[in-house]
Amino acid sequence: MTLKKTRPWVLLAAFVAAPAFAQNIAVVNGTPIPKSRADALVAQLVQQGQQDTPQLEAAVRQELVNREILMQEAIRRGVPTHPDVQAQVALADQAVVLRAMIDEFVKENQPTDAEIQARYEQLAKAQSGNEYHLHHILVNSEQQAQQLIAKIKAGASFEDLAKQYSQDPGSAKNGGDLDWSDPRAYVPEFAAAAEKLQKGQMTDTPVHTQFGWHIIRVDDIRPITPPPLSQVRAQIVQQIEQEKLQAFEENLSKQAKIQ
Repeated sequence: MTLKKTRPWVLLAAFVAAPAFAQNIAVVNGTPIPKSRADALVAQLVQQGQQDTPQLEAAVRQELVNREILMQEAIRRGVPTHPDVQAQVALADQAVVLRAMIDEFVKENQPTDAEIQARYEQLAKAQSGNEYHLHHILVNSEQQAQQLIAKIKAGASFEDLAKQYSQDPGSAKNGGDLDWSDPRAYVPEFAAAAEKLQKGQMTDTPVHTQFGWHIIRVDDIRPITPPPLSQVRAQIVQQIEQEKLQAFEENLSKQAKIQ
């Protein structure tokens, strides 16, 4: 029995068609679905937290096939020609292009090590000063605050009185403990009163703020220690990236002719 020889142009046609087939994940009613579209959807899902697995790729293929079937029907019905649909498609296309341009700009304008170090030193300097370990009691009247101050000076426990009388739900259960913090985190009247005290001192007179009347005690004072650069580097990089992007947009706006 003699095997038939394959004609050269048959082999050539198969060779030419193979790469095209590899570029598509499916062909629906003659319309190919490019693999690049599937890769983009997989990448998007992975970015959202899903694992890149054969199961995910199969699900993406089926999803894109379903979309193509529906899209062909939508075209048959003339849906893409509706004015409101065209407007929405234009907005979606614009958003995709702008996102890609922004990503490209950010990649091309990454902060240098020198810029990051300079910003870190600037932020560390802005946070210089002392932080305080405070206790406080918050009540609704000056008279009650004065009475509690007198009891504390007579030997009553600050913590016990805070648990019993303080109107601050966040600290009352802990005996009025506010833990360590920068005084600038509090309202101005409270911060100013705390910064006048030395370690171990308590306010002699009640401190009035928008929240009521406070009795403040300073337990300890220490210099503010900024976090190491390694701990805040990502936030600094993001901050500088946003600033560069904003400057880029503002510069384009200045050059644009708007009528």
